[in-house]
Amino acid sequence: MRAFDPGNLYVAAAACLGECEVERKLMLTAATAHAFAAGRLDREDGEAPLPIGQPGRPARPLLVAPRQLAQRGLGSEAGRAALVHAVAHIEFNAINLAWDAVYRFRDMPQEYYRDWVAVAADEARHFSLLQRRLADFGLRYGDLPAHDGLWEMACKTAHSCLERMALVPRVLEARGLDVTPGMIERLRGVNDSATIAILQQILAEEVAHVAAGTRWYHWCCERAGVDADDTFDALLQQYYRGALKPPFNRPDRLAAGFTALELDRLDSLVA
Repeated sequence: MRAFDPGNLYVAAAACLGECEVERKLMLTAATAHAFAAGRLDREDGEAPLPIGQPGRPARPLLVAPRQLAQRGLGSEAGRAALVHAVAHIEFNAINLAWDAVYRFRDMPQEYYRDWVAVAADEARHFSLLQRRLADFGLRYGDLPAHDGLWEMACKTAHSCLERMALVPRVLEARGLDVTPGMIERLRGVNDSATIAILQQILAEEVAHVAAGTRWYHWCCERAGVDADDTFDALLQQYYRGALKPPFNRPDRLAAGFTALELDRLDSLVA
């Protein structure tokens, strides 16, 4: 892992973010996490972060609008493979999202970078688990189309760490807390224990990722002198009104730091 060790966290994050080849992105992510944990990466802020653009990703999958993705039942192997591919795409995007959070926002405490470097490493591990499961179905990541909604929100929030923490971990990634239990139940109905085990591990660890988003969202709100509950509600009204879908997984969202008031307001937005 010592072969890649640029000495600076932001340089390393940019390399991870910009890498298009899947296996090398995973390797760079692991190497950067290892170097950061060992204290070998400083945070000297040299060049300002570049304006956000497209992240490094392979030529495939073909990116389409969500409505263009075929809906397949889990009773067939093709349907289960499509589900695994869809989750793998989310996890691959989550690697890039974590590295952009490190690269872009440079005025945060050291613990912020510790959290998001660790999240990037977790997301890479999740992706690897799903990639191996895809191989069981005779597929590789990129063999099926996918959508680009996750990165679109990264672009919309590139100007503000507060908005990024509110809307990516606490909305887009928290959506995984809502839908994964249902996926697991449906997979139980077709006895897919291998995929269930992966999704259970991801679900348990994603609670901590959403909690990191909550922690730093509240930190940003305190720094800005704004009320966290009211600000979150206003951001949902601005970016997501009419687009949020119930049900919300209250136990896991509460464990990830959501307040009861926030969850009540989420319910009211979709009522």
